[in-house]
Amino acid sequence: MTTETEILIIGTGFAGLGMAIQLKRTGREDFIAIERAGDVGGTWRDNHYPGIACDVPSHLYSYSYLPNPDWTRVFSPGPEIQAYIRKCAEDEGILPHIHFHTDMLKSTWDEARKRWVVETSKGTYEAKILITGTGHLADGHMPKIEGLDSFEGDVFHSANWDHSVDLEGKRIGVVGSGASAIQIIPEMQKLASEMVVFQRSAPYMIPRWDRQYTEGERRLCRRDPSVIEEMRSEIFWAGEFNFAQRRNIPRFLNEAKALAVRHRETHVKDPELLAKLTPDYEIGCKRLLISNTYYPAMTAENTTLEASALKKVDGKKAYGASGEGYELDVLVFATGFEAVRPPFATRIFGSEGISLDAHWDRGMQAYDSISVNGYPNLFIINGPNTGLGHNSVVYIIEAQVDYILGALDAIESQNVEVIEVKRDAEDAYMDKIDRMSQGTVWLAGGCKSWYVDDRSGRLTLVWPDFAHSFRDENGTFHPEGYMMQSAPVAAE
Repeated sequence: MTTETEILIIGTGFAGLGMAIQLKRTGREDFIAIERAGDVGGTWRDNHYPGIACDVPSHLYSYSYLPNPDWTRVFSPGPEIQAYIRKCAEDEGILPHIHFHTDMLKSTWDEARKRWVVETSKGTYEAKILITGTGHLADGHMPKIEGLDSFEGDVFHSANWDHSVDLEGKRIGVVGSGASAIQIIPEMQKLASEMVVFQRSAPYMIPRWDRQYTEGERRLCRRDPSVIEEMRSEIFWAGEFNFAQRRNIPRFLNEAKALAVRHRETHVKDPELLAKLTPDYEIGCKRLLISNTYYPAMTAENTTLEASALKKVDGKKAYGASGEGYELDVLVFATGFEAVRPPFATRIFGSEGISLDAHWDRGMQAYDSISVNGYPNLFIINGPNTGLGHNSVVYIIEAQVDYILGALDAIESQNVEVIEVKRDAEDAYMDKIDRMSQGTVWLAGGCKSWYVDDRSGRLTLVWPDFAHSFRDENGTFHPEGYMMQSAPVAAE
């Protein structure tokens, strides 16, 4: 049996759910969202490791049209964000449109019928318009480690935390020092008899200005929504100010670096450890992290910093690239996500029968960061050049949803059957992105990061400008970049 719908959305995290909400708000009811799991939430549903919290202040890390006066902290813990997303789905009437436990296996453009045929774990769907909202942080990256299968203890990834494992008093190895790791490490340090942190490269870190909101503050937000608007604006423009660091402007780089150095040297007094925790690249080249608890955990008596990547495992012993070995009971991998080559791209096949992943053999690219030539009637939210290192990705998602709504208006008003971006428009857009990227810390900062595709050396993941400029440039549908083929008019 085939399920037919006008619009099919893949995923129900912030991106897919935001799209669904606006479809419904604009009077469009003929849509389905498929979700591989049993609940909405995306990365906030899947990631439930100890210490998980957002690193963007909560009042901005939420839908602008669905403010939440009841955030308990400046930076909300993960379960609170997941509860917010679920409430949005319930309050906006989206749950009846979602088909849960339905994993997209293969999506193929049927040129003859001008439809997307989507094979899933629960049967086949057909749709005129396909929208992906799978996110950058959807699938955990597990590095290939020699001998890992021989490890005699417990092994799991931060994106698939095993709560059945008793960690109290264990010898715990944490692999990684990125955004997830720096939240996990302080929690593991409290539990472990010994903890070893395998650090491939030291992160830059600044203080986390977090606190609880008082009941009075929450009550004021409930009574006067303009208070939330003012907070959102203040947080947003503070983030925009910080973007100047990414442009490699010396004054702003030096200010940020001084803050990070002061934070590190305040907590770390041992010269040898301090040297290991000092980055050897420019600030902002990798994600700038925020934590008040990471350095205290790293200086604790039960913590050992192995300043090299995990190289191999032999039985209960884990070895760093330095050759140093450690006997461990548990290995926790906080090694990031498959962001540069998103797994969903291997499952989408365009008009020439080529997967999007193969098409992107030199790195991800899309016109207006949303459409790809050769893949008609497809819109990608959270795709190429949409990530941010300095502000809220929900802001970018909302701009992309507005773009798609504009495209749908054009499709409906002009009776368009097929819409496809022109190849020269896509190439021109990517040339502009490449020019904008030159000189930024991501390309000129001397680091290896997930923002840059190894195959081409191009910046494919993040938007290389201010967040507000993304909305200015990509928040409105640009019909001039597309070929539009009208549906045949039925004979009377």
